[in-house]
Amino acid sequence: GGQLEADAANWYKASGSKKPIVGFIAGETAPAGRTMGHAGAIVGGSDDTAQAKKRIMRDCGIHVVDSPAEIGKKVKEVMG
Repeated sequence: GGQLEADAANWYKASGSKKPIVGFIAGETAPAGRTMGHAGAIVGGSDDTAQAKKRIMRDCGIHVVDSPAEIGKKVKEVMG
């Protein structure tokens, strides 16, 4: 949980970089308010869900995949 993914996505958009970025956000089924993982991340408000983070990343021009298994295919696609 946290805001760092959205901060990074917004930084990327503001930078104007044309280098493609492929991203993946885990935790699609994480229940709100529950501590998850070894770091103790907690899914908080509506902008702290996996779905919201993926939307923000896409809105900022990041190519988001729904599974780690899709990363290689997406990288190949965006690299041409």
